[in-house]
Amino acid sequence: MNSDVQIAGDPLALPHLMPPPAAHPATVAEFAGLARSIAADRAAWTRLVRFDAGSRWYHRLRTGPGYEVWLLSWVPGQGSGLHDHGRSSGVLTVLQGTLTELREASGATVRRRLGEGDQQVFAPGYAHEVVNESLEPAVSLHVYHPGLTEMPQHRPLRVEGVRPSAAPVR
Repeated sequence: MNSDVQIAGDPLALPHLMPPPAAHPATVAEFAGLARSIAADRAAWTRLVRFDAGSRWYHRLRTGPGYEVWLLSWVPGQGSGLHDHGRSSGVLTVLQGTLTELREASGATVRRRLGEGDQQVFAPGYAHEVVNESLEPAVSLHVYHPGLTEMPQHRPLRVEGVRPSAAPVR
């Protein structure tokens, strides 16, 4: 009998297998768990959210040893522009609405729709663009380790139906 258990696919898609959030997260799974626990406590973040059609809105929600948590809102049509997060790793979690993540892979543009509860984990140097292509506002949570100190912009992606954005986002 084989006692090793292996899970095919994305383990973040199976929240019941995630460990509870650590007091001081240090692993990808723990940071994803922290994001899920914050997402579940809607009363703690919904009262803070602001939607601004004129400029990007973001709010640093929490800091901890070596990490920070940001709350962002997205009105329809707002986007981040193609960027990376420097030396920081991160977890993006959609709290409300729908966002689209665009990135390049093997010379092609990959589009991923992220709905409420979906997460995207990324390593240092991971370049992507996040856009609200829907007709409804959206809210997302971003956990960065170490805390975000730079966010280099890249050349815009050329994708049919998506207007490149120059507005930086956390």
